[in-house]
Amino acid sequence: FFVGYPFLLLLLGRLFPRPARKGPLTAPVSVIIPVRNGERFIEAKLRSIFALRYPPALLQVIVIGDGCTDRTLELAGTVPGVEIIELPPGGKCKALNRGIDAATGEILFFTDVRQELDPDCLANLVENFADPEIGVASGELVLLSGDRHEHQRLGLYTRYEEWLRKQISKVSSVAGATGAVYTMRRSLAVELPEDILLDDVYQPLGAYFQGYRVILDGSAVAYDIPVRLDAEFRRKVRTLAGLYQICYHYPQLFDPRRDIWLHFLSHKFSRLLLPHAFLCCAATSFWIPEPWRTSLLAGQAAFYGAALMDPLFPEWFPVKKVSSLCRTLVTMLAASFMAVRILFVPARSLWKDRA
Repeated sequence: FFVGYPFLLLLLGRLFPRPARKGPLTAPVSVIIPVRNGERFIEAKLRSIFALRYPPALLQVIVIGDGCTDRTLELAGTVPGVEIIELPPGGKCKALNRGIDAATGEILFFTDVRQELDPDCLANLVENFADPEIGVASGELVLLSGDRHEHQRLGLYTRYEEWLRKQISKVSSVAGATGAVYTMRRSLAVELPEDILLDDVYQPLGAYFQGYRVILDGSAVAYDIPVRLDAEFRRKVRTLAGLYQICYHYPQLFDPRRDIWLHFLSHKFSRLLLPHAFLCCAATSFWIPEPWRTSLLAGQAAFYGAALMDPLFPEWFPVKKVSSLCRTLVTMLAASFMAVRILFVPARSLWKDRA
């Protein structure tokens, strides 16, 4: 997964490229913003939407309040041209379904309240729909500077993820979108089950299984605030738990006749297997003959020991870069292991862990 699959993607990109055929295009767009208690973000978010280099007459902006108890909807209501939908607490998917029902645009633009948008973001996304094969076009999140050290630790992981998705997008369809910044054809939208944790995977896959591609466009940018590793852990538990739901709702992903099959297994499903693979590696190392047994066990002890000791190392310590990378990987492995609880608890209970 970490070595072989990325090299395979590079090879496929050279031999069988499928670039999106972008072209000049403007179409009516419905901007859908589900929010619960986003008072400190909503004004900046709406400013960034109305600052988009896109014809204002073609924009419908819908803010759906999911049980807001702060001033989010009050502040949004002071902005001309914003449609407000107020709902009792029901979850993000219920809010999204309501927003889709109210949408009149040919293109749906899903975005979250926290991330501000680059002025050319929407125009770049919409141009992808000049290609009749494209059903969903997703943008890219760029992390703003926050805690420098936390940013560095998560930044490498985030860059690797984005690079993988871009390479997949060049040859096939990505299994999901960037939830904070993606567009899709209104005609392809499906109703979201209310307990789905990964709406930004379920909805794009609905378009894929209707015969359309799902791509990532790196020229469409939204800006996000870096989170700390502990918050990323909670988010990862939720998203990896959501993968179990996706496997249940879309068993066709395991059909090798689908071009998305290899990419889903390698990029998504393998994450659910990784912690078990690491445990098997540790257990079976005891039965490997010498001198390999000692070397393997020592290497694993060093890896887990570096992850465990990382919080105690000062930032100037020479091994800090290596130990922090080990800690990040172990954190993601633990999140994948914890995600199994989706099989035993209600899905909505995992939203209590939102960062």
